[in-house]
Amino acid sequence: MPRRKQVPDSDVLDVALDVLHAGGPQSLTFAALSEASGLAPATLVQRFGSKPDLLSRVLLHAWDRLERRTDELGATVERTPRGAVAFLVGLSEQYGGIDSYADALLVLREDLRDPQARRRGTAWRASLAGVLDACLDGPPGLGDAVATYWQGTLTWWGFDPREPVTTHVEQELTRFLATVLSPPAGSARAGTRTGP
Repeated sequence: MPRRKQVPDSDVLDVALDVLHAGGPQSLTFAALSEASGLAPATLVQRFGSKPDLLSRVLLHAWDRLERRTDELGATVERTPRGAVAFLVGLSEQYGGIDSYADALLVLREDLRDPQARRRGTAWRASLAGVLDACLDGPPGLGDAVATYWQGTLTWWGFDPREPVTTHVEQELTRFLATVLSPPAGSARAGTRTGP
C-alpha cells in the first residue's frame, strides 16, 4: 500500500488558523485540529508540541501570510494617494464581513499576549508606513498617521457595518487624504493639489 504523502506544516497551520478564527483560542485543540485536518492528534502533537506551542506557531504563520500580502500589494500599487488608498483597501479585503472581523479580534488578543507576535506587529507597522510614505507627498510620519487612521476606520466600521468594509475604508481614507493633503487656504501651494 502506498504511503500517504505528508501534509506540509504550512497547510496544517492554515487549517489551524481557520479553527482559531472560527472559535477563538480555546477552540484550537489538537482534537479539533485533528478533525479539521484529518491528521491524528498524536501526529499533530509530535509536529507542534504543546498547545501553547501550536498557538504560537499559528500566530506567526498568520503574520507570515499578512506580511506576504503586504509585500505583494506594496510592490504593485501606484505611488500616489490613490495607490495608498488601494493598498489599504486591499489589506482590508481579508476581513470580509463583521463576523470575520470580530473573529480576527480574538486572534489580535492573542497577538498582544505573545512577545514574538508583538514584535512582528511592530515591524508590520513600519512596513505599512514605508509603503504609504512612498505613495504620499507629505510631511515625515504621514504614512504612519494614515496607517493609524486606517486601523481606527476599521474599528468604527465594526460598530456600524452597513456597507462592505472595503467600500467604507475606501470612502473614509479618500476623504481623509483629501483633507490632509489639501494645502491651507492662502498658502503658496493652494490650488495645486486635487487630493487622492
